[in-house]
Amino acid sequence: MAQNSTAPFAPFEWMIAWRYLRARRAEGGVSVMTWISLIGITLAVFALIATLSVRSGFRAEFVDTILGANAHVTIYQLGEVAQNGQIDRSISNYAEMAAAVSKVPGVTRAAPLVRQQVMANKGQSNAGVEVFGIAAEDLKTIPRIAHSEHARGDIDRFDEGIAIGVGVARTLGVDVGDTIKLISPNGVKTAFGTSPRVNAYEVVYIFEAGRYDIDRTRAYLPLAEAQSFFNREGLADELEVMVDDPEAVDKLAIPLLEAAGDRAQVWTWRDASGSFLNALDIEDRVMFVILSVLVLIAAMNIVSGLIMLVKNKGRDIGILRTMGLTEGSVLRVFFICGAFTGIIGTAMGVILGCLFALYVDQIFAAVNYLSGGTAWDPSIRGIYFLLTKLQMGDVLSAVGLSLGLSFIVTIFPARRAARMNPVEALRYE
Repeated sequence: MAQNSTAPFAPFEWMIAWRYLRARRAEGGVSVMTWISLIGITLAVFALIATLSVRSGFRAEFVDTILGANAHVTIYQLGEVAQNGQIDRSISNYAEMAAAVSKVPGVTRAAPLVRQQVMANKGQSNAGVEVFGIAAEDLKTIPRIAHSEHARGDIDRFDEGIAIGVGVARTLGVDVGDTIKLISPNGVKTAFGTSPRVNAYEVVYIFEAGRYDIDRTRAYLPLAEAQSFFNREGLADELEVMVDDPEAVDKLAIPLLEAAGDRAQVWTWRDASGSFLNALDIEDRVMFVILSVLVLIAAMNIVSGLIMLVKNKGRDIGILRTMGLTEGSVLRVFFICGAFTGIIGTAMGVILGCLFALYVDQIFAAVNYLSGGTAWDPSIRGIYFLLTKLQMGDVLSAVGLSLGLSFIVTIFPARRAARMNPVEALRYE
């Protein structure tokens, strides 16, 4: 019998596929399997988008806390052996060096720092802190410190006291206006040895940088006071350099070295945190592969449903073929059945994933409440909250993966239906 060729995906092919999809089981349909496939694809796509958005949010927040509270580039001096046998890395010409570095294109600021570790004390409470001696005008240019959302006190009074992280304040039990002591083991030298130096400072500013380790250990003193307290008069330990484009900081390494002098060393934020960021990138790729397997498993449910549908509709296929339906038309009918399930499941998964990313704060608050407040430990993860960043690239990757797998796995049972011999299909009917 001659078969008439028809245009691909003709209206009658969509009509037949729709009738098969909504057929009851008593009519030879597989609506239950269709629903299972639909739910599986939805959950897999939702999990993929939710995971990618959380990973992107975590990385973005982590990088932002690095760039917002730390130097983009730190310039050190090569050490020289001092008279006491210790290596001295002090920078004596820090003003000239800072001026030269500031002229490098792309540099926004170069500030001298005095950086030492001491013990902070208030009554019976003690905390190990890292003190940064910095000029007041330079401190005000550090975004996460000067523009802290939950800061307390007045940063304009910085020259009158000390600025500490919220974690330090919590450990010592102090607030703005209280006085704390800084105890340095490298104090005044006497005939009986070195006497620890103890100074009292008023807490004039308490910041929250958003990083647990920074807030718990960092304090800022005016540069001149830090130089006096640590016996560093006329000296600096390093230069803190900020640049326009932190992502391209590696390109400035050589110009900065040339400007800083022969004995200078450059340490960028990528050098300090590069291994952690690389680990995050590797983890992102591994998570994408693992979740891709989940999407594949969900797509395989479509195959199971289509195989059952082809088996139950064998008689219908035989009748349609004898009426002149081509193999291509039969293939497209069953391809539409599987692809339609994949498209609807993917769309529902995208909606759920995007809603999760948009309302993660409320969801996380509920989970944290149900877990007794132990769902997120900032001392381990570094940042205080679970953040998401919904990116179009992540959504498109999830959609492309889901639809691609759904379309590919649908072809095999659809081809089986198209190659079914109509005589064999009707023999026992």
